[in-house]
Amino acid sequence: MTVRRGEFRLHPAALGPGAQAELVTAVLAAVTAAPLRQSATPGGRRMSVAMSNLGPLGWVTDAAGYRYQSTDPVTGRPWPPMPEEVAALWSRFTGRDDAADACLVNLYREGAKMGLHQDRDEADLTAPVVSVSLGDTAVFRIGGPRRSDPTRTVRLSSGDVCVLDGSARLAFHGVDRVLSGSSRLIPGGGRLNLTLRRAG
Repeated sequence: MTVRRGEFRLHPAALGPGAQAELVTAVLAAVTAAPLRQSATPGGRRMSVAMSNLGPLGWVTDAAGYRYQSTDPVTGRPWPPMPEEVAALWSRFTGRDDAADACLVNLYREGAKMGLHQDRDEADLTAPVVSVSLGDTAVFRIGGPRRSDPTRTVRLSSGDVCVLDGSARLAFHGVDRVLSGSSRLIPGGGRLNLTLRRAG
């Protein structure tokens, strides 16, 4: 069943246990070439979430700002290719003929969270954003196009997929907390979130 709230589309349990396990295995193998790490914001604050990227472009944050680039700023090498299992999610949940050129991989261990923000570093702000939840359940918060807009929370469980499109594309959103121990899918515990975008 797809839950629609405006153009925020939630697909509960869209991925079964087998598909979830395959995704986790493929992603964790891929990011060994660009290890997950806690980056710093332009203001110097260390993020609680560990990040990496897959695909032609990767989102980075450091003293120089927020941006997409084709290489890992630590290793200087191109980001690892996006596994087929990951790339296929884009057309499946957007119905588009193009392909995602960026997949941000976020690992939430116990205590990690993500403040309210907009996804607006992409070249085309009309292209949707696809978010895949794997592992521990997240308390996800979403509002409107202004930070001051009212917000609501949605629990995202392992296998849930949500799409921010249309009027929700620039909605402020974030993760209040992760319910530690609610899943055993991720080695070492936690939540793995895959965010597919058209960035270039």
